[in-house]
Amino acid sequence: MKKIDLKPFVSQRDHYGKKMALLFALCAVKKTSFIINHRNIEKAVIMSEQRSYRKSFIMDMDGVVYTGSKLIAGASEFVDRLIQGGYKFLFLTNNSYHTRLELQDRLQGMGIKVDADCFYTSAMATASFLKVQRPGGCSAYVIGGKGVLDELEQANIEVTTKKPDYVIIGETEEYDYAKIIEATLLIQEGAKFIATNPDLTGPSLRGPVPACGALVTPIEKVTGVSPYFLGKPNPVMMFLARKKLGVHSANCFMIGDRMDTDIMGGLESGMTTCLVLSGVTDREIMNRFPYQPDYVFNHIGEIDPDVILSRRDRVENEAQP
Repeated sequence: MKKIDLKPFVSQRDHYGKKMALLFALCAVKKTSFIINHRNIEKAVIMSEQRSYRKSFIMDMDGVVYTGSKLIAGASEFVDRLIQGGYKFLFLTNNSYHTRLELQDRLQGMGIKVDADCFYTSAMATASFLKVQRPGGCSAYVIGGKGVLDELEQANIEVTTKKPDYVIIGETEEYDYAKIIEATLLIQEGAKFIATNPDLTGPSLRGPVPACGALVTPIEKVTGVSPYFLGKPNPVMMFLARKKLGVHSANCFMIGDRMDTDIMGGLESGMTTCLVLSGVTDREIMNRFPYQPDYVFNHIGEIDPDVILSRRDRVENEAQP
């Protein structure tokens, strides 16, 4: 058997690049249809590493960036530091009701100007999940707002009441008994049950209001079928958000104000977690959980993206003599 020399493809210290080079080299030996150019491979490996391991930030919105219609202290300055430093970042929300443009307009009205592409919602995660699960296309009966309907349309997922593959529930202002009955019957007839997120409540000016996790309850009770939740803390949503950024979990930070969604989701996805105390969680609540965040800050403005170290970097630094 011919011995393969990987040196032209990648340096010895590049572990992930070596694996990639080995794959391409094996394809070459087996005379597959791959066209091998070691310079292109070397370039691809370098670009892949830069894309994957660059420091990046994913942050929740309500309770982290703003409360109600007011920005939280330091939020605008933190986003400015991310932009000036060239860090990749996303605003992540479990709320599937609003579209990306609506979220962009909301932040712009508070003084933070970012592209619509800087947002990732549970509606987007739901549409992406279905495209992966059913690449040949699928259909759904939907109880939800414009956010989830727009994302499903962009993913070419048919919204219908006639023998849908899925029943999808999200935040909505149009939730009535007739729709509950229809969803219940469709699930009993074989439709799979999906919900955009597990949040029981959402914020309003007058106090907490029912969110997606509460809306699924009557349907779940009648059918005996529990929905598959796509939003935080599901690692699927965290993975899809990082995929959108093109970054690796090892150097990606999750910033949130909730232990049971933001911090749990980041932890289970291998990300470095930052809890801010500007939202629903205080230190007393935090200490009740069996898991803890990597960092705790009073608000997002205290985070210095240039200085903060990922869990991976901290472990490596502590291991050095």
